[in-house]
Amino acid sequence: MSLDKLKDNILVVDSSVAKKSMIGTSIGNAMEWFDFGIYSFLAVTMGKVFFPEIDPSFQLIYAFATFAVAFIARPIGGMFFGMIGDRMGRKKVLASTMILMAAATLSIGLIPSFATIGIAAQILLLTARLVQGFSTGGEYAGAMTYIAETTPDKKRTFMASGLEVGTLVGFIAGAGLVTLLTYILGTETMVEWGWRIPFFIAAPLGLIGFYFRNHLGETPAFEAMSEAIDEGNQRTSFKEIFAEHWRALLICTAVVIFYNVMSYTVLTYMPSYLSEELGYGEQKGLLLLVIVMIAMIPLVMAMGYWSDCIGRNRILKGALIGAIVLSIPAFMLVRSGNVYGAFFGLLILGALLSALQGSLPATLPSLFFTRIRYGALAITYNTATSLFGGTTPLIVAWLVSITGNKMLPAYYLMGMCLFGLVIVTLFVKETAGKSLRGSAPVVENQSEIKEVLKHPDKALWWYEEVRQGKQKNIDKVMTG
Repeated sequence: MSLDKLKDNILVVDSSVAKKSMIGTSIGNAMEWFDFGIYSFLAVTMGKVFFPEIDPSFQLIYAFATFAVAFIARPIGGMFFGMIGDRMGRKKVLASTMILMAAATLSIGLIPSFATIGIAAQILLLTARLVQGFSTGGEYAGAMTYIAETTPDKKRTFMASGLEVGTLVGFIAGAGLVTLLTYILGTETMVEWGWRIPFFIAAPLGLIGFYFRNHLGETPAFEAMSEAIDEGNQRTSFKEIFAEHWRALLICTAVVIFYNVMSYTVLTYMPSYLSEELGYGEQKGLLLLVIVMIAMIPLVMAMGYWSDCIGRNRILKGALIGAIVLSIPAFMLVRSGNVYGAFFGLLILGALLSALQGSLPATLPSLFFTRIRYGALAITYNTATSLFGGTTPLIVAWLVSITGNKMLPAYYLMGMCLFGLVIVTLFVKETAGKSLRGSAPVVENQSEIKEVLKHPDKALWWYEEVRQGKQKNIDKVMTG
């Protein structure tokens, strides 16, 4: 590609527009994960409401099994919404998933208990969870794609880290509300009817999220790709994604596996681990996690900023090595019986997770070309999350139950992080500060264009792969 052509294609994104995109997407993500997360914080209560005929020692496992069921639908939702997102646009899909999630969450709050309608209550709960999973399949991959395509190359990781801030805010709101309600109403009242309140709040929150999502513009990268397709290029297909981009699919899947095991261990399994396995009580366990998640918010943003400065892979490797070394000490502190020790142990795990959350939302979209980014990312992210993320609480709870070893969560986490360290070291290229695959460089102001032209190899680092034949169909790649 000539310098003149490169100069003509460089995109200048106004910083205020980029910030609006980050805030709008993050707020919608917070609403979505509030809806999805409250079930995990109510897992103990939901077990008593919907599985009272089960032995109390197994109620939590059944409740987490229902939590895991939602992940069956996530790959299906990812394929459905991902392909639509690559064909019709990122914005439309993100707005529609918001409404679908809110409706499914509200419906859970309306389901009669097992004592009222018997097994039909369990069937209705499973159905609602499947709809939630289907919606989530298009949510997070789409949000990552949207932010990656609307932010300057130099600030992409910092901006994308705002997405995980939204996730944390959603989880904090859900956990905080459940903790407050449990404190005010008491455990018995929560089982009787109080558990419904968080699900009823989903409807107005969904409308707020839809408003913000619907007022976002389409991404510049998608618009440029659409113009090229209108000029004669064909849109992508499942066959192309799997036949021509299989290597990127495998790398992304591997990265998502260790990321989600870490995330779901800390944010989803720990509240029940603290209350059911260690006897901290539901309120105290949730409160400890809420405080840790609040502390994680500035850490996530800081890790995003430093990833742009020194490289995402350095942050990733540091976090994975830290998890391998510190998981056992952290869980020993959590099990110490001392509240301050438990808090410090959770804080260690939360800080390590923050490093992953700060860097990966920008790393994952960079693995794929623009014309297949949403679909490929949605397929891989949701498949890996369904197999290894959503099942993490269930697997760990089951392992602890059959072995009686309460340190098993630490060993499981260490093994997955060791796997992740190998993947990042051998297969994940450093892309901080570089343009997205198949897209022109994106800068914040006109003065940065000269700097880009001085280093065209860095701006179009992916072009060498195309020239060497590592990516087929050069015309399709160059136009999107």
